[in-house]
Amino acid sequence: MQWLSPLFGLYAAAVAIPLLLVLYFLKLKRHEMLVSSTLLWKRAVQDLQVNAPFQKLRRNLLLLLQLLALIAMLLALAGPMIALDKGPGQRYVILIDRSASMNATDVAPHRLTEAKKQARVFVESLRSGAVVSLRDRADHAMVIAFDRHAKVMCNFTSDRRQLAAAIEAIEAGDGASHLGEAVTVARAFAQPSGGEAGASSAEARAKLVLFSDGRIRDVETIVLAQDELVFHRIGQVRDNIAITAMKARRSYERPEQVEVFASLANYGTESVTRDVQLGIDGDVRAVRSVTIPGRQADSDGATPVPGKVAVNFSLAHSGEGVLEVRQLTADALTCDDAAWGVLEPPERLSVLLVTEGNPVLESALRACPIERLDPCTPAGFDALDPALFAMQSAYDVIVLDNHAPARLPRCRYLTFGVVPSGIDVNSPRALENQVIVDWRSRHPVLQHANLTNLFAAQSRMLELPRDADVLAEFNESPALALLHRRGSTFLLAGFDVLQSNWPFEPSFVLFCYNALNFLATQTGGGEQHELSVAEPIALDDISAETVTVTCPDASEVEVQADSGRGARFPATYRVGVYRVKIPDEAPRFYAVNLLDAAESDIAPRSELKLSNMTVAAAAQGMERANVPLWPVLVLAALVLACVEWVAYNLKARI
Repeated sequence: MQWLSPLFGLYAAAVAIPLLLVLYFLKLKRHEMLVSSTLLWKRAVQDLQVNAPFQKLRRNLLLLLQLLALIAMLLALAGPMIALDKGPGQRYVILIDRSASMNATDVAPHRLTEAKKQARVFVESLRSGAVVSLRDRADHAMVIAFDRHAKVMCNFTSDRRQLAAAIEAIEAGDGASHLGEAVTVARAFAQPSGGEAGASSAEARAKLVLFSDGRIRDVETIVLAQDELVFHRIGQVRDNIAITAMKARRSYERPEQVEVFASLANYGTESVTRDVQLGIDGDVRAVRSVTIPGRQADSDGATPVPGKVAVNFSLAHSGEGVLEVRQLTADALTCDDAAWGVLEPPERLSVLLVTEGNPVLESALRACPIERLDPCTPAGFDALDPALFAMQSAYDVIVLDNHAPARLPRCRYLTFGVVPSGIDVNSPRALENQVIVDWRSRHPVLQHANLTNLFAAQSRMLELPRDADVLAEFNESPALALLHRRGSTFLLAGFDVLQSNWPFEPSFVLFCYNALNFLATQTGGGEQHELSVAEPIALDDISAETVTVTCPDASEVEVQADSGRGARFPATYRVGVYRVKIPDEAPRFYAVNLLDAAESDIAPRSELKLSNMTVAAAAQGMERANVPLWPVLVLAALVLACVEWVAYNLKARI
């Protein structure tokens, strides 16, 4: 037998038992009355003798019953337990999966709650380090919660209350599940350091106790010793309907027209029909019914793949807004039933062309869907005040044709020929007769553009910094490159189009079209409004010291800007729309989506296939290894109190 809180029970006994005994020494307070005789009052005389302050206690059944009931309550407070496990103390690392699939409601209220419940049962089964115990050593444990990253909730301790509080503090998330980092952290904490290493070398390694549904990404990369991991499987069902992809884009020809694409996956075995809803800013625009086939075996016949279906929506919306695609039938996992997108207003570009005269380039730019194209001479551009130019934001894109201005206002640039100074790009010499040998056809700037026949009679050697993105290469130098510097974006073409055959190729106008549309989406380094779970919200060049972030659950968080006038909010652990309010500015919206086919597959695994072995799930759920005795003692105290009450009433009638 062991005791959870023996000192607390002793302290309570030191106070309660003497108080009970003192009650039997106190004199009764009586009213004085005159009577003619006390001959028949022998009992009253005896009662007076009993209540003398220093007289010995007589045998009293009521006092005995009360003492027994009080002792039973005090023993219950001391927390006696019968330990069914024997042997030396051990160390355990409790690993609790809090990824998106652990929010499945097939185990009420959801899997994470069940995992925490079983973990608490495991903690209650640990052998205690109490003062009064028949063991030599106590069990120690630590608690780690993990999804994409691991978080230590409690270091090694034998205090069960501290371990239980750490387990209760674990909050659900919507991220992916990766176990490797959690195992690395557990081993780091379990490894003795310094002089303790030699003394603890003979101590057995800490055992890992995992509570998860087994939907772990990197399990095949983990190497563990035999019997080092105990896996407790959480979850029952595998059926789930998920939105695994979502994208919205405006039409180039009709910018007010928005096309929305979504993909739904069915992880059940039966075909199902679902209603899919499209909304913007809370207003429902369309509802479409789709039939999703059930999961089927892969071509190898072993790996089942979910049934998939694509759904498309089209709506007219000329302003900004937050799009939502949602499947309307509730299932076991809710965080993948919807996906959001931030729709920017259609941008009609204003372009400034700085050139001495290039009708070919001007004609190609005018063929693009832009609102305004203003030609300007190099001398006129150099005469502009950069500070005033940046403040007015008169142009969205500046095209520099063989001109390197001394001062560059913050903007988005498309340059041909001479490279601007001050952007860490060197052009040491001229090159002749260059042909394209390779290009990135999947980049947005070069999509659908064929550069096979591009030839430049005269070009410049480009020496780029490491962070530059090369889009196309001549045989001796980069031909096209993308670079971010000083809050501006530069798309560099290291040759003059008039010294090449590009104007005679269809790819030239297509390149100008792609380049302007790509640069229209660039703000500094390219701010992203659609994020994955746990991907931070990054704010650059803000004017306020504090911004307010409203999370999907309506809670608000104040974020302080750093010295570089930027701010970061990393706590995007739940899917939904995050609203960022900057003083004196319009609110910014960021969509955080799961869109993770692997995490939406919620079928619990019965075994984990590690790199060096396979670990099967425990045959049954957690059961108590220690039997608490306090309920029995409380029941005994109640029985004794009832017996004392009956004895008191019988004595009162005599």
